[in-house]
Amino acid sequence: MVVRWRSRFIPQSSPLSGPLQCVTVTDPLRIISWNVGGLRAAARKGLRRKLRGLSPDIFAIQEVRARVDQMTRALHHPRGFVARYVDAERPGYSGVGIWSRAEPDEVVGPLGEPRFDCEGRVIIARWGRLAIANVYFPNGNGTDRSNDRVPYKLDFYRYVFDAVQRRRKAGQRVFVVGDFNTARAPIDLARPKGNKHTSGWLPEEVAELARWIDAGWVDTFRAFEPGPGHYTWWSTRGDVRARNIGWRIDYVLASPAAMRFVRNAMIYPRVMGSDHCPVGVDVDPAICS
Repeated sequence: MVVRWRSRFIPQSSPLSGPLQCVTVTDPLRIISWNVGGLRAAARKGLRRKLRGLSPDIFAIQEVRARVDQMTRALHHPRGFVARYVDAERPGYSGVGIWSRAEPDEVVGPLGEPRFDCEGRVIIARWGRLAIANVYFPNGNGTDRSNDRVPYKLDFYRYVFDAVQRRRKAGQRVFVVGDFNTARAPIDLARPKGNKHTSGWLPEEVAELARWIDAGWVDTFRAFEPGPGHYTWWSTRGDVRARNIGWRIDYVLASPAAMRFVRNAMIYPRVMGSDHCPVGVDVDPAICS
C-alpha cells in the first residue's frame, strides 16, 4: 500500500546526468503527540501557529476536554488535516484525538470496555501497516491525592497493553503515543526522592511501564538521548518550568517492527501553551507499506 504524505522537489545534477533535473524526495513522516490541556484553550493560545513550526503529518492530542459538538468548525475540520476524536462522557474531561494529513484506513475508539471507554482515553488509527495508539493514561491521584485511582490506572495500562500487543502480533508497525502519567526511571524526574509517594512514581506504576519495555516496546527518545534534564511536564506552580523541575511522562513507544523506521525522536520543551510539551518522532514513510 502507498500512503501519500508530503514530498518535495529538489534540483539534482551530475556529470553523468547532464542537464539539471528535479527529483522527488520524500520527507520523513513526522508524528507529534501533545497533551494540550484543553483543545479550545490551545486554539486560543495559537495552536495553528505552533503546528506550523512542528510540521506534523500525524498529530495525536490528549486532554481535548471538549465534545465534538462543542468545537468550532476549525477544530472539527482543521485545514489540511483529517480529524478524528473520542470523547469522554463527563463534560470538560479527558478526550483524545488524531489529526492526520492522510485519511486513515481504520480508526478504532472506544475499545469496547465500558469502565475505560467512558473516560475517552484511547483512539487507534491505521495507515497501511502503520498503527498509532493515542492514549491518555489515567493519573492515579484520585481524591485529595490519595492515590486511590492507582488500581484503575494499572488495569487500564494492562487493557491497552493487550490491545496493542494484538496489533503487533498481526504484523502491524505500532506506536503507542501520549501522556503515560508515569516516569520510567530516576533520570526522568527532577526530584525522585521527594516524589516517592506521588502517583506517577509509585513502584507499582514504574513496574507496569517496565513490563512494556521488557516486552519489547522501545522508548524512542531514550534510543537517541540517554542524558538527564529532559522533561515533558511541569507543575504550573511557581517558576518550576523556567527552572526545569519537571517529569518526563509523555512518550512515543515503538514496537520493534516500527522502531526500524524511526530516524529521530524529539522533545519540544520551548513550545508553550500547556503544562506538557509536545514529543515526537520522524519515521521513514515506507513504514506504511
